[in-house]
Amino acid sequence: MKTTGAKAIGIALGILLCLQGCIYNVRRPLDTNYDKTEIGTKVGMSKSTSVLWLFAWGDCGTKAAAENGDIKVIEHADTEVFSVLLGLYTRVKTVVYGN
Repeated sequence: MKTTGAKAIGIALGILLCLQGCIYNVRRPLDTNYDKTEIGTKVGMSKSTSVLWLFAWGDCGTKAAAENGDIKVIEHADTEVFSVLLGLYTRVKTVVYGN
């Protein structure tokens, strides 16, 4: 009886360790000159999505994000990546700020 319980706990811990990092959502800046960064009054966003490593659609470029926010001058940009099961489903967003 004791060995069966220990095996079950070991299997459960093994599964939990394997699932670490399988779902993540990360947002980071695309700029490198942080001391000069100004955030504008407008915000624009674009995104692309992929499923099963086979199908992808959308445009997550900075130009598309600027057009969606009616931004003429980009002051700052961020990118956000949401991924499930090491890319089984992935969404990439670009967020731009400007005037």
